Amino acid sequence: MGFARACSVALVGVEGVVVEVQADLEPGVAAFTLVGLPDKSLVESRDRVRAAVVNSGAEWPQKKLTVGLSPASVPKSGSGFDLAVACAVLGAAERIDPAAIADVVMIGELGLDGRVRPVRGVLPAVLAAAEAGYEQVVVPEQTAGEAALVPGVSVLGVRSLRQLIAVLCDEPVPDEPVDGQGRPDAMLAGLVIPGTGLGTGLAPAAARGDVHRPDLADVAGQPRPRQALEVAAAGGHHLLFTGPPGAGKTMLAERLSAVLPPLTRQESLEVTAVHSVAGILPPGEPLVSRAPYCAPHHSATMQSLVGGGNGMPRPGAVSLAHRGVLFLDEAPEFSGKALDALRQPLESGHVVVARAAGVVRLPARFLMVLAANPCPCGRHTLTGAGCECPPSVVRRYQARLSGPLLDRVDLRVEVEPVDRADLLGQGSRGESTAVVAARVRDARARAAERLAGTPWATNSEVPGHELRTRLLAAPGALAAAERDLERGILTARGLDRVLRVAWTVADLRGADRPDASDVAVALELRTGIQRGVPMGVGER
Repeated sequence: MGFARACSVALVGVEGVVVEVQADLEPGVAAFTLVGLPDKSLVESRDRVRAAVVNSGAEWPQKKLTVGLSPASVPKSGSGFDLAVACAVLGAAERIDPAAIADVVMIGELGLDGRVRPVRGVLPAVLAAAEAGYEQVVVPEQTAGEAALVPGVSVLGVRSLRQLIAVLCDEPVPDEPVDGQGRPDAMLAGLVIPGTGLGTGLAPAAARGDVHRPDLADVAGQPRPRQALEVAAAGGHHLLFTGPPGAGKTMLAERLSAVLPPLTRQESLEVTAVHSVAGILPPGEPLVSRAPYCAPHHSATMQSLVGGGNGMPRPGAVSLAHRGVLFLDEAPEFSGKALDALRQPLESGHVVVARAAGVVRLPARFLMVLAANPCPCGRHTLTGAGCECPPSVVRRYQARLSGPLLDRVDLRVEVEPVDRADLLGQGSRGESTAVVAARVRDARARAAERLAGTPWATNSEVPGHELRTRLLAAPGALAAAERDLERGILTARGLDRVLRVAWTVADLRGADRPDASDVAVALELRTGIQRGVPMGVGER
């Protein structure tokens, strides 16, 4: 009787569980049994592994073969277990030393000819292996750069099963030629799901810089929405743009991700792990360093927004926008159930999706931007534009954005139509993205220095209790906000959010703490009621 084991990783959402792949050979009729809660794609690995082993020059054992995936209670899916199954079988057949593979984590799909094909989710899988104490990982050659992002792990990238057998047996490593010169690499097809990167801002062309990057200087006029965009980027505050069609709401939202500071190392690993699992990580770009941008269509379902799907839940739009921007254009056209599902991640920064197959916790700390028209025809706020929507229709349309959802939105700005002077370039040209991004970085640096030693990094994350007890505003600064609270204009949550915005406004102008004018700016941005204060938050 022969026995050997290798290790692989099963992904549950964006978290990994190390799985021990055990192979047992017994005398009897030749058969191949795979146990341990595998899905359909994993059951099919029996035929892939057998063909790959034979075509790699090794002999397939003609005995009763049982392969077990432990722990058996964890659902396992995907083709990334092929490499570990093949090595465990060869170890049980004594083709390779079982001790050489006992503590090696192997991730990769096998082709029928023995080539090792890349799979999605390599980074979170290697992170899980490192946390479990494993120090050696074998991955496909195309994903070796992604696996090497994890410190303290020795990564071996292989092109074929023949090469891996030679390495494990201390034999000369055969040279595998690269075929398909001049054509797209078919081996990368398993990394990117077709069509998934189109609405995320991380399509391969955009990642390489081959396309024109939107700049804030392209936006004509709109000084107040531009300043609200700067406040949102500096403090991580959610934003609502309302206005007629063609005023520039989408243009402003598309330029927000470029204003955000570059991701830190830890944030980059978090974002890359999510995008690797979702299949939108561009080949050749193993680490995401810029804030992502995700703009789902208004026909998106609740599962596509917050995560879900058949079997184990997959990351939704809120997770794809983690540490970046989630833009919901034509927000009232989204279903009410989908919009209300955003309430929990807006507060907690993560999504907990419960399904019959298991419970998955997905990261979802994003900056939300909503864009809405004032009525179905969009001309309700325009003078003399001929809006024919009855008042009941306008109220019903605006009520599609529920009160609890809007209560979590810090900034609400009306975008006015652009006048002729600004549109034809006769007015003053707005600041570029680089200038605004520099002020945002300075403001975030002040907030990070103030919040050093706490679990919070931006003003939008600070709890209200801290704002009212430890991080105090100037004396008398909250008088106007307290009056609005007594009148019912603000809720208790709204007061806390006004305080957070006031701290951001103070950071943008370099003040130590917010005063009455900063609170007035925050109130105007939240309620839309004119307070008679200048909106040049970075210039006062």
